[in-house]
Amino acid sequence: MKIVPRYILKEHIGPLLFALSALTSLLLLNFIAKRFPDLVGKGLPWSVIVEFLLLSIPFTLAMTLPMAVLVATLHAFSRFAAENEITAFKASGVSMQRLVRPVILASFGLALGMVLFNDQVLPRANHRLATLQADIARVKPTLALNEQVINEVVRGQLYLRAARIEPVSNRMRDVTIYDLSDRENRRTIRADSGALAFNASGEDLILTLYDGFTVELNGTTPSRLQRSFFREDLIAVRGVATRLERDSPEPSYKSDRELTICELQQRVQLAQGSRDTVWMRIQKAQRPQEPLGKPPGQPWGLAHAYCAAQRAWRDFLGGRAAPAARGAPGSRAATASMDVLAAATVSARPQDSTQRPPSYEAVVLEGLRFELASTDAGIDRYRVEIEKKFSIAAACVVFVLLGAPIALRFPRGGVGLTIGVSLGVFGIYYVGLLAGEALSDRGLLDPAAAMWSTNLLLGIVGSYLTVRLGSEGSTSRGSETSEWWARTVDRWKARMARRKAA
Repeated sequence: MKIVPRYILKEHIGPLLFALSALTSLLLLNFIAKRFPDLVGKGLPWSVIVEFLLLSIPFTLAMTLPMAVLVATLHAFSRFAAENEITAFKASGVSMQRLVRPVILASFGLALGMVLFNDQVLPRANHRLATLQADIARVKPTLALNEQVINEVVRGQLYLRAARIEPVSNRMRDVTIYDLSDRENRRTIRADSGALAFNASGEDLILTLYDGFTVELNGTTPSRLQRSFFREDLIAVRGVATRLERDSPEPSYKSDRELTICELQQRVQLAQGSRDTVWMRIQKAQRPQEPLGKPPGQPWGLAHAYCAAQRAWRDFLGGRAAPAARGAPGSRAATASMDVLAAATVSARPQDSTQRPPSYEAVVLEGLRFELASTDAGIDRYRVEIEKKFSIAAACVVFVLLGAPIALRFPRGGVGLTIGVSLGVFGIYYVGLLAGEALSDRGLLDPAAAMWSTNLLLGIVGSYLTVRLGSEGSTSRGSETSEWWARTVDRWKARMARRKAA
């Protein structure tokens, strides 16, 4: 690598790492704050809390890495321009496109690495995080008792009040227990003192009471009151807390965010077979005398090429296995789709409908249309997740194309330019991403168009600005943000004055 490209990339590393750590920490703290009530008060060991934090990093990192690339690009090139290094490069005959080229090439490599991260690391981390959250949700909160108030020990059954609870020894003074577990017999226990303890497993609460009495009232005979005294009484409350069980097998079901690209593609192909089956049945019901024609099928996308390259790479590393012995996920899904289509062809043949009323056919057709819409929605949901993994990775390249020209065109923008442009681009990009996902889920927009439209729009603007680099003028003062804004305001005032004069 030559000196200039190495220097350009070196100046990006520091801002990239700083922006990545800062943005990831902010989003991670926001996520932890939302999940904080599910973690505290359950007596979880510190290792579980650390594991939860580590598993929360990957999906946060997938969103913050493109943002960090934009911040680093704006900061680095803005500093180059502010310290007249761009002027020195121009005087040495180095074009602006040549300065941006190594950053663009590095962004392509970063995008490729991010695709692998989104495909291999992110789904596994999401699956483990979902499993851990399900395990934590089954843990009951740790019992916390307060003085001078009625504490609910067992919901709707057992309540405890103590005038004094010593935090270290767990000794209690002036204890009253209300036992409502039996609807017929209501029991109240009063004791001068007592002690709190848990059993060895930490699940059962053991109450040891001293010098007290028990009052029992029978609901069937309210006139009778039974009162008994004791010097020492032992009460065991079962299942007050439960431990975190991590030995249970992981659930086989995975959501769309817990699947790799090839697993999502396999589900798309299986759903496509079901969709084509329903489509053929609808066509045969509507036009029984006409040929069925070709089903909608599935458009070719990046997932096909990616999964084919992944299979070829695995074959290269592990040796080509016999097709009958192994087979590829895509081929198995395609075989299943062909089997479904064959079954659909048989089921779509004309049948004797002389005994069926006309309304029956209308009801069946309406049900098939509903099933077709549901299957299409499932396919779109999987395709959105596939395209999202690629489009977010490609945003690294788009943000470099957009950030470098803006920083060079306004050299004295400084930190304000970096923050302002970053917030504006982040808002446009992620709002477009969320809006596209919502439109695709409603069937109003193709998943590929929904996930790539914002990238395409910003990429066209960034490519145009990158090509135009070097034609913004010969002086740096003419590109200053304040002067550019002043010229814009002056032109607007002059235009309004001409309109009034006319």
